[in-house]
Amino acid sequence: MTTTSHGPNPRLEQWEKRTEWPLASVALIFLITYSVQVLARPPHRVDSVLETLNTVLWALFLVHYLVRLALARPRGRWFLWHLPDLAIVALPFLRPLRLLRLVVLITAMHRAAGDVIRGKVAIYTASGSLLLIYVASLAVLDAERDEPGSAITSFGKALWWSITTVTTVGYGDLAPVTPTGRVVAALLMIGGISLLGVVTATLASWIVQRVAEEDTANQTATAAQIESLRAEIRHLTEAQERHNRECRSATPAD
Repeated sequence: MTTTSHGPNPRLEQWEKRTEWPLASVALIFLITYSVQVLARPPHRVDSVLETLNTVLWALFLVHYLVRLALARPRGRWFLWHLPDLAIVALPFLRPLRLLRLVVLITAMHRAAGDVIRGKVAIYTASGSLLLIYVASLAVLDAERDEPGSAITSFGKALWWSITTVTTVGYGDLAPVTPTGRVVAALLMIGGISLLGVVTATLASWIVQRVAEEDTANQTATAAQIESLRAEIRHLTEAQERHNRECRSATPAD
C-alpha cells in the first residue's frame, strides 16, 4: 500500500492499482523485442525499428513515474524515497545503461502477478527464477559475445552462466569480462538473494494469514456454541419457571 507521512494516498494507490497489468504488458512487449534483438540479431533497419519501439515503450514507464510523482503527497518526501525509481527509468535512455530497463521489467511483472499467485510459493519461485535467469542471460550475452577474450558467446553459455550464478554455485568456467557484463552479474546475484527473501516473506505471510483465518473460524464456532448453550439454558430456565408456576397453581390453598 502507498502511504505518506500523512497516511494513505487513495489517488496514488488507485493509479498504481489500475496500471499494474498495463505496465506488465508493456514490459512483456519490451522483453519480446529485446529478445529478438539479442537472439536473432536482425538487420540494421529492423534493429533500428525495434530500438525505436523499445524507446517508446520505455517512455511509458517514465510517464508512469511522473504521474506517480504528481499524485504523491507530500511530493518532496516521495521523490526522495523513490530516487532509485527515477534512476532506473531515466538512466536507460543512455544506450550503455539500457540493461537497467530489465530491472523495471521484472519489477512490473512482479507487482502485477504478486497478488494473483500470493501463497502459491512454488509457482512464484519457479516463474520468478525463470524470468530472472532468462533476462540476465539476454543481458550478459548482449554485453559479452562481441568482446575479445569473452567465453560467453552463445545463448546456451549465457543461460548456463546465469543458472550457476543465481544459484551461487559459480563453477568459474564462464565469467563476464566487460564492465556491463559484471554489472549484470552483480544484479543477478542481488536479484537471486532478493527473490529468496521475497519467497520467504510470501510463505511467512501466507502461513500467518491461514492461521488467522483458522483462528477467526474457531472464534466464530466458539461464539456460536456459547450462544447455543445460553439459548438452551434460557429454554430450561423458562421451562422450570413454568413448571414451578403450574405446581403452585395446582397446590390447594389452606
